[in-house]
Amino acid sequence: MSTSGVYVPPMRRLRSVIASTNGNLAPPPAVQPAWTPEWRADGRSLSPPSPPQPQQRRTAALPPRPPPPQTQPLRQQSAGYSRYAYDDFSEEESDREMDRTSVSSKGGASTLENVDEWKWKLHMLLRNDNEQEIMSREKKDRRDFDQLAQLADRMGLHSRQYSRIIVFSKVPLPNYRSDLDDKRPQREVSIPSGLQREVDALLADYLARKRTDSGNFPNAAFSRSSSTDSFATDESFYEQQDNQTSTNVVMERIQRRKSLQLRNQQAAWQESNDGQSMMEFRRSLPAQKERQSLLEAISQNQVVVVSGETGCGKTTQLPQYILESEIEAARGATCSIICTQPRRISAISVSERVAAERGEKIGESVGYKVRLEGMRGRDTRLLFCTTGVLLRRLLVDRSLKGVTHVIVDEIHERGMNEDFLLIVLKDLLPRRPELRLVLMSATLNAEMFSSYFGGAPMIHIPGFTYPVRSRFLEDILEVTGHRLTPYNQIDDYGQEKSWKMQKQALRKRKSQIASVVEDAVKAADLRDYSPQTRDSLSCWNPDSIGFNLIENVLCHICQKERDGAVLVFMTGWDDINTLKDQLQSNPLLGDPSKVLLLACHGSMASSEQKLIFDKPEPGVRKIVLATNLAETSITINDVVFVVDCGKAKETSYDALNNTPCLLPTWISKASARQRRGRAGRVQSGECFHLYPQCVYNVFADYQLPELLRTPLQSLCLQIKSLRLGSISEFLSRALQSPESLSVQNAIEYLKVLGAFDQNEELTVLGKHLSMLPVEPKLGKMLIFGAIFNCLDPILTIVAGLSVRDPFMTPFDKKDLAESAKLQFSCRDYSDHLAIVRAYDGWREAERDRNGYDYCWRNFLSAQTLKALDSLRRQFLFLLKDTGLIDENMTMCNKWSRDENLVRAIICAGLYPGVSSVVNKEKSVSLKTMEDGQVMLYSSSVNGKEAKIPFPWLVFNEKVKVNSVFLRDSTAISDSILLLFGGNIQQGGLDGHLKMLGGYLEFFMSRDLASTYLNLKGELENLIHCKLQNPRIDIQTSEELLSAVRLLVTEDPCSGRFVYGRQEPRSKKAKTMISSASVVPMDRGGGGGHGGDNPKNQLQTLLTRAGHDNPSYKTKQIKNTLFRSTVEFNGMQFVGQPCANKKLAEKDAAGEAISWLTGGEAPPVTANVRDRQDADHMSVLTKPAPRRRRHHHRRS
Repeated sequence: MSTSGVYVPPMRRLRSVIASTNGNLAPPPAVQPAWTPEWRADGRSLSPPSPPQPQQRRTAALPPRPPPPQTQPLRQQSAGYSRYAYDDFSEEESDREMDRTSVSSKGGASTLENVDEWKWKLHMLLRNDNEQEIMSREKKDRRDFDQLAQLADRMGLHSRQYSRIIVFSKVPLPNYRSDLDDKRPQREVSIPSGLQREVDALLADYLARKRTDSGNFPNAAFSRSSSTDSFATDESFYEQQDNQTSTNVVMERIQRRKSLQLRNQQAAWQESNDGQSMMEFRRSLPAQKERQSLLEAISQNQVVVVSGETGCGKTTQLPQYILESEIEAARGATCSIICTQPRRISAISVSERVAAERGEKIGESVGYKVRLEGMRGRDTRLLFCTTGVLLRRLLVDRSLKGVTHVIVDEIHERGMNEDFLLIVLKDLLPRRPELRLVLMSATLNAEMFSSYFGGAPMIHIPGFTYPVRSRFLEDILEVTGHRLTPYNQIDDYGQEKSWKMQKQALRKRKSQIASVVEDAVKAADLRDYSPQTRDSLSCWNPDSIGFNLIENVLCHICQKERDGAVLVFMTGWDDINTLKDQLQSNPLLGDPSKVLLLACHGSMASSEQKLIFDKPEPGVRKIVLATNLAETSITINDVVFVVDCGKAKETSYDALNNTPCLLPTWISKASARQRRGRAGRVQSGECFHLYPQCVYNVFADYQLPELLRTPLQSLCLQIKSLRLGSISEFLSRALQSPESLSVQNAIEYLKVLGAFDQNEELTVLGKHLSMLPVEPKLGKMLIFGAIFNCLDPILTIVAGLSVRDPFMTPFDKKDLAESAKLQFSCRDYSDHLAIVRAYDGWREAERDRNGYDYCWRNFLSAQTLKALDSLRRQFLFLLKDTGLIDENMTMCNKWSRDENLVRAIICAGLYPGVSSVVNKEKSVSLKTMEDGQVMLYSSSVNGKEAKIPFPWLVFNEKVKVNSVFLRDSTAISDSILLLFGGNIQQGGLDGHLKMLGGYLEFFMSRDLASTYLNLKGELENLIHCKLQNPRIDIQTSEELLSAVRLLVTEDPCSGRFVYGRQEPRSKKAKTMISSASVVPMDRGGGGGHGGDNPKNQLQTLLTRAGHDNPSYKTKQIKNTLFRSTVEFNGMQFVGQPCANKKLAEKDAAGEAISWLTGGEAPPVTANVRDRQDADHMSVLTKPAPRRRRHHHRRS
């Protein structure tokens, strides 16, 4: 499972988790009223429960608990619960006092008593609409957490334990809360004084020259947000003739002549021998029977929904029907048809097929356009393109001027781009009444799309396929005789991906899906199968793909079945490559004279993908290993057998934990039917499903829409670039709207990245990012690489992050492969720089025509490096289009050899994917804001290091198995993070800087903080100016750039991590405490420094004032009560009688704080001459009197 690092500031995220129900987020799950029988275990009255009564022998000593109807005291009490998330506590005083009057025995309350007390607390939480959660640090509560969690669950509440803290909430809780982590990153930063002086001098020279020679410096006096700025775009991307009927008589005559010419050409082809033969074939397709009804429906309705089963011909025939009809009606010169496909290979292969059926070369009346590749001409009237290309055209042509028909194919796949396009087109249709929209689906769920467009007419085209026999796992085992054991089902991915094998291994605790599958298999009727088959099914492992089983099935097909190609559906590139290696080592399947093994994956070059359509030599069986892109749109005509593993890699997004995951998941029934249908195109076929029929029966009918299961950053960026208004409001108009927390997470991420301002409007950087068809973070990296003249390595890194890892680790040559990779890392602690060196070496070897030998010696994938090289050229073309670079590539790479500057650019793009690095004696401890403790992926160059001499890592991908692993990372210094990492907030005092909403804290001298802030401010201003005017030369800011490069290069990372660090103060500050820094508090809890524990708060105040810790004297008085006296600075404060010593000490500390903050003025002895308006805090700035003691006691 791969994930991309997606992050938002912790305070924003926390608010999204504990926001009140009247906020912008979706309301929390409805909770059962506390007085309903659902959580009442004793069957007592349904009226609201009264507070639990303590044991009889202690009743007289206990003050009464405030009754529930008294709403004001309850509100004060509950207010402390949520505030508690932001307070600090010392380890020795970790016990949370939930209620000042609650009582526990000396050894802690019993579990039964504690649960009864919490029943009342949780009931109070449910009744209070102003609070969302309760927290506790009490040991007894941690002890009883399992019982309390069950109680909360019965009441409709959520619970989770975070180290020493337990939380009960009305809304779901994330796996990790950085605000509750006492050891989140706090960093003391220092650099050599000589380096700081040199940087300050360069910055001073720059500012001085800027003041005196302002005309030669970029001007950034305009707004940083822009919703109307226009940017140059690639005209070839959106080139479209204006074919609308002109009022000019000459133009009408030209178009009329062109239309007649097109009609004559079409008629001539149809009358030719080849044309008649092709027309005869087309008439045999099921779609031909519906031709007239389709054309009539399209002419009479603005929107038509067409569903058609596999093999009906809808994808190739319907666009032709429309084109032929328009040409026959002499409207060929004015018609313009766009047909979108979800994948590149689909757009290319379908366009070539349609052009061949029209007797033309591709690029005449029929063309295609995919990202940075296309074939189209002046006379192209039918254009097949990917959905993304049409969306990019909408950026510059919001009305689709000149387009007469839009056909959206494969809408049943519910891709994010397709759902987004439907919203845009639905808004466009009222403004373009002459525009026709045709939606095509391969499955029978057309009603939903029809309803979305106001009851649009639906037409179904019955498909024609030869009969396909389905064989499920029980049938396969019976026919082949293959036996499953617990040990022959673990897929071998090699040593570097051992976590994948561990995930398949036997566990004491089964996964949820394994348990469900096991129950389904047990319930299945298998009486007709042999005992051997039933035994195999009983130990079937649903967590594995089944490489050994697939190999066995393929051998069976090759040896015992008739001729015909085999299509094997796999989940991703790793599975395809690993299985291909395994099959090639098989004596039968690895014999090229008998078997042709091919792969088909979306990231492959178009030329390589086309090989799957070629027929093999006679006597050779073709086996194609493909992902789910072979389910629809593309047809491999000679396929007779399909092997279906039952899974596909699907991105899922956990909005609560802000974590995307790319995992193999079970397919839907619709996908299973599509896969089966691939086997019946040319003759009757067979489909081998590698899962039992009982498992198929519980598949979902359709796949969950991508919009509901993926991060939405790119989509939100497109919405704003198209000026479609509020993101939340726009997405609410989707077929199925994503949850509001997902939308908010995406918006916050784009703000952190710098693409959105605080008003959710596009910044200048955001405008540029919206023009790049890559992830926003990778787009930012490209832009910064162009600005800072280190483009070549950044192109390689971004291309490398867009495809798969070029490094390979064969299982039997693991040590050699690791040594080869380490030589590219050069001990610079960066996976990304290792890719740069590997690619540069390959490019040099390719010039000497020695590329394959280079890859073989260094365990590199030549195919991956070729794909990377192709992407580099595409990205370079895109950057030229934005105007950020010109033809002078030498200048663009002036600083490409400055590896520390390259690290800084990597940080700028990957931030806020940041992990702290703490070197321990024998290991490295890593922590991120979203996940807490993480680990390094085994194939990372940093995963082999015992120590990393940098304080931070930035990363692009995470892998989540049982723990979270960072797949790729680059080590960076404090200076790189501070200058290139994003916005910095200043802390309350000098030298305290914060990032990511306070999750990252930096402590340093005031002068050094000023240096960082000034340098960062000028650097951001320069970048902004360059983005506003790409033609300016940033070399005019030579001193500024020199200061930045010097600091990121020479920073020795000599600081250190600290924990529980308070804001540093000068000597003067230590001798006084401003009363404004102390929040008046209710002595029972809530607010102030040190949390709601009065002892912590008092100790904090005294420490900051330069005094010693307070001392406590506690005496037992009558019965079981205790009274405590706290002494400091020559003064004594006496508290009320309490049930135990701990409560008594806290009460005495509360007396002292209450008096110091002016919250109340308790009676004092005659020796104290205070007035109610006196500044009580001033006594802390005076030396303690030698013999005078002040006694404060409540009456």
